[in-house]
Amino acid sequence: MTQTADRPHVIKDAKGKRPQFYAEPGIDQLMSMVMVLAGEVCMLRDRMDAQERVARMHGINLAQGIDALTLDEEALQTREAYRQDFLDRLFYLARKEANEAAAQETDEAYRATIADIAVN
Repeated sequence: MTQTADRPHVIKDAKGKRPQFYAEPGIDQLMSMVMVLAGEVCMLRDRMDAQERVARMHGINLAQGIDALTLDEEALQTREAYRQDFLDRLFYLARKEANEAAAQETDEAYRATIADIAVN
């Protein structure tokens, strides 16, 4: 996973069983994703507000500058690295559960599942 300059990658897989709050495990995953997004939105809003206030104190029209901005390749790559890190955090729980399920998968269980599907 990629690290951004501002925030090192700190997610570690927790060991043991996770608490389940909803009847369907997918809802717990969804809630985890929503909370990650909510945290990102709050942080972004705070930073945007601070930037707008600082720019205004210096007589800068930030909105006009942003509309006219053209990014170079390095800036685009930096944004993509951040985006990938963000997606890694967003899909962390789903990826972790998929890895746990794959680790428990055996050839015998696979054949039993195929046999069950074939009969039903």
